[in-house]
Amino acid sequence: MIWLLRDLPPLTIFEGPEKGQGVIDQLLPLLIDGMPQYRHALMRVNRARALQMLHEPSLTCDAALNKSKERERWIAFSIPVFRAMSNGLAVRRVDHEVIAPFLHDGEVDLAALLASGHEQLGIVAERNYGEYLDALLKQAPRDALTLHYGNDALGSLLQMQRLGRLRFLLGYRPEIRYQAEQQGIAEDELQFYPIRGAEKFLSGYIGCSDTPQGRQAIAEINALLRKLPRERLSEAYAAWLDPESRDAYLKESRTYFEQQVQP
Repeated sequence: MIWLLRDLPPLTIFEGPEKGQGVIDQLLPLLIDGMPQYRHALMRVNRARALQMLHEPSLTCDAALNKSKERERWIAFSIPVFRAMSNGLAVRRVDHEVIAPFLHDGEVDLAALLASGHEQLGIVAERNYGEYLDALLKQAPRDALTLHYGNDALGSLLQMQRLGRLRFLLGYRPEIRYQAEQQGIAEDELQFYPIRGAEKFLSGYIGCSDTPQGRQAIAEINALLRKLPRERLSEAYAAWLDPESRDAYLKESRTYFEQQVQP
């Protein structure tokens, strides 16, 4: 069983003082220990390569995926693993006046921003940003998006933003905060805004190749997930949030998993 990993704080962390302390970093050894019938291998790949490998017939799994109708056609998904704060817009404070016309009650009207034709939005290529945001991005003019395919895609986009080559960057707030720190960008240099109309929280899933072997692996993974205390993963994720978001996240995550119907 090949586990696909990419540097995605706070889920997986490859380098630095928090190396190996991400949410999925803590979950994966528990899954591997609970599935001794498989020979497990870990492989570091970028987002685009991971999706390509999940198309292949080998037994390949990714422990940090968003689910979409398109992906369900060729990926076998687990039950929800964890909850995450949704993506938002990162903007340099010096560019506040540029974003101001698109702000409504503290949220960005991303559709209007993309349609304005004046600015570019940095995104990680092949990433799923949630149903609402993915629909907006598909409708956006191509020249309104700057896609990055590299292994350190978000870090590279942050550097482009720092150099003034793009003003706006889409991503998860904890990931952006972590990567900005790695790039030497002070936290107070950036402002982060939620997207108007987008989901406030997303579920993370494990996905395996949609083959008989992959579907069997997902059934076994689901059995393990049901035995794990959800609070442990939620607390691990919450530790990466800013204090004002932490309590709201923990409350929502607890309520969400209490309401889940276990098939």
